[in-house]
Amino acid sequence: MAGPIAVDQSSFQAKVLKAKGPVLVDFWAAWCGPCRAVAPIIEDLAKEYEGKITFTEVNVDENPFLASNYGVMSIPTLIVFNSGKPIEQVIGYRPKAELKKLLDSVLTK
Repeated sequence: MAGPIAVDQSSFQAKVLKAKGPVLVDFWAAWCGPCRAVAPIIEDLAKEYEGKITFTEVNVDENPFLASNYGVMSIPTLIVFNSGKPIEQVIGYRPKAELKKLLDSVLTK
């Protein structure tokens, strides 16, 4: 299944923190223009990196505790977790090429 998996407070630990391998979490909201702009890029990357990186998304309006817990002040915020810890973070819209560089660097760590 390519494409981001919606996670919430009850599934975050199992789907993100205890996941095997890197997990990208897209903190977003439906009313956020830049979030809507980056969504198709995230969809494409989820297909390209299927089996290498898990892609998830957290709606900050529905999960304010998670957003607060990870210091999300602006959206979209993309955080890459590995072994339960945040290792990379990008705030705001970024072009696909820049996100690919970030993901490739995570895979070589």
